[in-house]
Amino acid sequence: MILQDISIGALTLALIALFFLSAFFSGSETALMSVNRYRLTHLARKKHKGARRVMRLLEKPDRLIGLILFGNNLVNIIIAQIATLIGYRLYGDAGIAAATGVLTFLMLVFAELAPKTLGALHPQTVVMPVALIYTPLMKLLYPLVWFINLFSNALLNTLGVSRATETVNPLSREELRTLLTSAGRRITPQYQDMLLGILDLEKKTVEDIMIPRNEIVGINIELGLEEIEELLRHTNFTRIPLHRGDVNEITGVLHVRDLLAMIQEGEVTRESLVKAARAPSYVPENLSLLNALAEFKAGRRRLALVVDEYGDVQGLITLEDLLEEIVGEFTSDPSTYDLEIERRDDGSVVVDGACHVRELNRALGWNLNENGPKTINGLVVERLESIPERGTCILIDGHPLEVIKTRRNAVKAVKIGPRLNPPPDGAEA
Repeated sequence: MILQDISIGALTLALIALFFLSAFFSGSETALMSVNRYRLTHLARKKHKGARRVMRLLEKPDRLIGLILFGNNLVNIIIAQIATLIGYRLYGDAGIAAATGVLTFLMLVFAELAPKTLGALHPQTVVMPVALIYTPLMKLLYPLVWFINLFSNALLNTLGVSRATETVNPLSREELRTLLTSAGRRITPQYQDMLLGILDLEKKTVEDIMIPRNEIVGINIELGLEEIEELLRHTNFTRIPLHRGDVNEITGVLHVRDLLAMIQEGEVTRESLVKAARAPSYVPENLSLLNALAEFKAGRRRLALVVDEYGDVQGLITLEDLLEEIVGEFTSDPSTYDLEIERRDDGSVVVDGACHVRELNRALGWNLNENGPKTINGLVVERLESIPERGTCILIDGHPLEVIKTRRNAVKAVKIGPRLNPPPDGAEA
């Protein structure tokens, strides 16, 4: 039987069926190429049969695309022939031109745009059932697909295009950050902040979170024994650095539980304190937090002294400080910042000059520059390039600052107003 002997009704039904088949190939191609590979990998590891089936198809994308395009082009060619025949049999030569116009519109909407949009919007829903069809079809038509790909791959090799592929392309740190921030409600803000904090560990250094040298609470063993005992009895820390005179002369780190045993036995002497203290651990100030965490873990340490390039002690870092960069503050009590931040009715705040810029940003949701000085005092002094007097005003990162208290060679208290939007031209006032 030839096509001319087939009724127009039968040809129309065949045309409709072929349209559905063309839509199937077009939509499945888009879905398979846009499906979330990481989600598929996760499901495959949980032994999801459909995900494993799709992953096997995607392992050889050249073969899969060859199969889809072969089927799609074959179907589209047959559609064009049948549509042309129907148009000719109905209206003669004019029907051929009409069939071309109508067919172009129908193919674009029903066989291309609609199914591909569906595949792009709901790829995972589409790929699972189509994999059931493509898996046996790939085995059945493998010789033909291999023959087609032979020429395609030869052309790619001539152009110097590598066909080496990975089922899941590795993400860079910044790409992973973007993925986390765009996760929306799939990840709670608390977990999102924790995961982003882990990614930031390599970018931040020990200097960013250390307790500065002038705030280190230690015991000078050259003090009188009674004074040393008084300091030890009232300390709020579990580990205390011992030093001789200057903080650069650290003799060790004393654990409170060792101290309690000595107090109970009445054997608190300078010699016993030095003997009970453990050897101090040192880290350079430019060490990344990720490497610092590794050193804490390897050395089973919870405290380390931060030194500069000359070996002078610049500060102190604890494991708790480091972990807070991941999980946030260990307390949810808003009074945590009361000692450093005093809120005013006009929206401004009064902060201690020793307040860390990062802590202020975290507490108030601000974006003061954290790449320079670490404290508000350092921020003001760097901008003015001098020790300011009381009443000095300055604009930093859009926030008006007023020095309200100074002592010796440092800013002790600053009043900071809300960010001006937009900030006026000029950084100082």
